[in-house]
Amino acid sequence: MIEEGPAEVESLLRDLVGIPSVNPRDRADGDGGETAVAEYVREWLAARDITSEVQEVLPGRPNVVAVVPGLGAGTVVLETHLDTVEVDGMTVDPFGGEVRAGRLYGRGACDAKGPLAAFLLALAELAAGDPPPCSVVLAGVCDEEHAYRGVLHLLDTLAERAVVGALVGEPTGLVPAVAHKGVVRYTARTTGRAGHSSRPSEAVNAITLMAPVIARLAAAPPSVPPHPLLGPATRSITRIRGGTGPNTIPDRCEVDIDRRTLPGEDLDSVWRADQAELAALGAEVDPPFTVDPALDIPAGAPVVIALCEALADHGRPSMVHGMPFGTDASKLARAGIPSVVFGPGSVTDAHAAAESVDVAEVALASRIVVDTVRRMRGTPCD
Repeated sequence: MIEEGPAEVESLLRDLVGIPSVNPRDRADGDGGETAVAEYVREWLAARDITSEVQEVLPGRPNVVAVVPGLGAGTVVLETHLDTVEVDGMTVDPFGGEVRAGRLYGRGACDAKGPLAAFLLALAELAAGDPPPCSVVLAGVCDEEHAYRGVLHLLDTLAERAVVGALVGEPTGLVPAVAHKGVVRYTARTTGRAGHSSRPSEAVNAITLMAPVIARLAAAPPSVPPHPLLGPATRSITRIRGGTGPNTIPDRCEVDIDRRTLPGEDLDSVWRADQAELAALGAEVDPPFTVDPALDIPAGAPVVIALCEALADHGRPSMVHGMPFGTDASKLARAGIPSVVFGPGSVTDAHAAAESVDVAEVALASRIVVDTVRRMRGTPCD
């Protein structure tokens, strides 16, 4: 068994954080992309005699995929993402990897280069020891923070494999998450008539027209029963745009709305219901610009049982949880792959101005992942 000491874990994590991989979100002037970190992962694995492939998904936007063969016909997937959100407003060096009191700071330390480091360490240990019961595919994918095109490409890569389960690396505080919310995001718009602010009666103020829409969204949460692990569905205004100058009555106002959905909700029906509700208040509602399903997998899935047993063996809580944020797991699950979200770090540190992760927790996560894979029995891996 490989025992990676704190210095080795810290070095790997610092290297990953030190490589900018900000998701450009389709901007021509984007300041990131995942190529450099994908190449680093490939070279790190090659130094440990693990073959991997860098697969271009979009121009300059690759996945990196590695395989450790196992004894059985099945495959376990370790999937996490290479991209990060922007660095604006950070209060620490986003790429410095400074360590204070056992925590490493920088953009992506928590979301999701901490989980990526844990998965890399786990794969290296599995490759160095006896063959695991299943083949293990490690996938670092692009574009999770925007349009999740990396995981959709990965599904094509996995099409010929008998995948029996997946661990999706995200900051869950080392608890197993078998459910998370989905999302429908759309824009609502009111249209008025512009005019001089000294003669408001001769204009129609689009911001004033938006006021009852905003009041309705604030006062009327979605009327669906709460989920036992996720609680209620939610609906939030996340952005507002309106007006052209301080002395002009605006003829246009737009709000972006984030509707968090629960397992079992039909996403198209959610949008159509909101469209009818807000249209009755005078708003035009655009088709969604983001649609992402919720996750809800059985707690009795073999990958969940294996993870919970590994957690218990390490003295960690093993009760399944739900998470409010979305992940690539919902896309894997929709394709028939039971997927549990798991990793070091807390979501409260993700995207934060001083994002960080506990280095020791990353090391522990890697050991738990190794034990989880080795427990994948009672599946096609046998």
